[in-house]
Amino acid sequence: MDILQAIGNTSMVRLRKVVPPNCADIFVKLEGENPSGSVKDRMARALISRAEADGRLKPGDTVVEYTGGSTGASLALVCAAKGYGLRIVSSDAFSREKLDQMAALGAELTLVPSQGGLTTRKLILDMIETARGLSREPHTYWTDQLNNRDSLAGYYPLGEEIWRQTNGAIDAFVHCVGTAASSRGVATVLKRYNPAIRVVVVEPAESSVLLGGRAGPHKIEGVGIGYAPPLWEPALVDDILAVSTEDAKAMARRIAREEALFAGTSSGANVVAAIRVAERLGPGAKVVTLMVDSGLKYLSTDVHGRGS
Repeated sequence: MDILQAIGNTSMVRLRKVVPPNCADIFVKLEGENPSGSVKDRMARALISRAEADGRLKPGDTVVEYTGGSTGASLALVCAAKGYGLRIVSSDAFSREKLDQMAALGAELTLVPSQGGLTTRKLILDMIETARGLSREPHTYWTDQLNNRDSLAGYYPLGEEIWRQTNGAIDAFVHCVGTAASSRGVATVLKRYNPAIRVVVVEPAESSVLLGGRAGPHKIEGVGIGYAPPLWEPALVDDILAVSTEDAKAMARRIAREEALFAGTSSGANVVAAIRVAERLGPGAKVVTLMVDSGLKYLSTDVHGRGS
């Protein structure tokens, strides 16, 4: 068994303390158990293996990507395991731990300055253009995560795991939208089994573009790019909920202290939204969401740092 075979088959646990009374049960998949500490390992393995299979990525090539950090760490893991070089475009908007993890796994970093450490539409577009420039160099493969449909296949097994671990007794799946690949991949599988399962996606309240609002700066890392991502498929989505950065941070701290689940800001947003869905559905129903990554990626931030 190699390290890439350790991706997936993560645990699922029920939230016990942060869920109010008279709610549906809420279960969370512990995606921080993946080798790099996030759900993105699933898509990184699919991006690289599929590009190898059809010849887009050849031995000796260098992989290029723009990322807030978790995708970069996952690509760095896969590229290190398979022997490819990796050039990552990221930013000071994202946690120091994520940048350090990418570098530790062998990625060469190019950092694009942000507006006061915030995620904005302009930052994402600047990162994409920087990556586009790097991708023009010879012997380079640009994974281009926002447009690459290969990532969807990386999340189909996650949908299968959720169906299997709930024995098919699932009423709703709740998850934040970044590229939209993970929510779409899971929704595709779950709705194939049971079209009545509700898929609820989450976005930052400060940049609630999927609900028709204006793009704005926020601090929920890895989600809310400021425009509808190319992989967004509204036909698979039953509802969209907006969660503020402060509510997401506060819930990330609560689930650490009350549930002993150590995860990041988008996981906090997932739980805030899952509780709203669980309150609507009531006792006897079952809601599933994701603990997207490990809280170890946020120790230098005001989410889990000593000042939080």
